[in-house]
Amino acid sequence: MAYNIVLLEPEIPNNTGNIGRLSLASGSHLHLIQPFGFELTDKRLKRAGLDYWQHLPVTIYENKEEFFKKHSDKKMAFFSSHGTKNHWEIDFEDELFLIFGKESVGLPSEVTEKHADSLYKIPIFSEHIRSLNLANAVAIVVYEGIRNMNKTP
Repeated sequence: MAYNIVLLEPEIPNNTGNIGRLSLASGSHLHLIQPFGFELTDKRLKRAGLDYWQHLPVTIYENKEEFFKKHSDKKMAFFSSHGTKNHWEIDFEDELFLIFGKESVGLPSEVTEKHADSLYKIPIFSEHIRSLNLANAVAIVVYEGIRNMNKTP
């Protein structure tokens, strides 16, 4: 498996479905941390993930405390528009955990403050937007990691 894609309290089922498809295509494992802004049975989630959802390695956590306790010894990269380093500065390696926040507010401040040394951003070159769509952001980072590690199927 290439990476561990982590969505902290995702809110939009279509984004999560698309990220699930991306996870499967990239050989990554999807980690979903509750609460969600939708039900896992939501038609929009299944539609965006098409019929691939059944093949997707996915782990669900009751809350962020459970996730961080279980994976406290793992290497992680956190993503926020408040990051000071660009995503291409990450030292990509197999099994790296890529942590993304919810669509409306991103990662909570307690997470970004605790992990400030591992906080990255995707540069935005317009003053008219504050963030990228979550599914797009995940795709940018995952495929930069694949390119960086020269992984080909």
